[in-house]
Amino acid sequence: MKNILNFGFSGGLPQQWAAFACLLAGGFLVIALYMEHVMGLAPCPLCMMQRLWVVAAGLISYIALLHNPRLGIYPVLTMAACVAGAYFSIRQLWLQSLPVDQHPACGPDLQYMLEAFPLSDVLQAMMSGTGDCAQVSWSLLGISIPGWMLIGFVMLLICAVNQFRLLGR
Repeated sequence: MKNILNFGFSGGLPQQWAAFACLLAGGFLVIALYMEHVMGLAPCPLCMMQRLWVVAAGLISYIALLHNPRLGIYPVLTMAACVAGAYFSIRQLWLQSLPVDQHPACGPDLQYMLEAFPLSDVLQAMMSGTGDCAQVSWSLLGISIPGWMLIGFVMLLICAVNQFRLLGR
């Protein structure tokens, strides 16, 4: 009973934090797929990069649970994935904050780019963003999707930091 009560913001076991990170990442992916397939919001290249880093953080946490959540490399890799994903969230927020005349040019959708362009051009668009990334297509409480993803990456980062911090227990 004490162990359950200890699962607060700073307590718990490393495997509990890895499981929580896994569940968070899965929840974020479910929400992203719902927004794409049910709400009809097409993801821009930066959204896809953020989604890839959520998948990476979730998979690393899942592998940690399968292998050994007390091994220090897993939370460090999860933290790295969260920082990378947060970078792309911040990049998209920056693009959205630019005046309309400074937005980058809109490009074709990602599916067409994958079929028609060389991989280097696709990766460049995914890393830097296009005009589609600068448009706010949906917001909740005045926060756009990349803003919510930044909050999500911070939550995943907190899980990984706590998992790492509790390795000695």
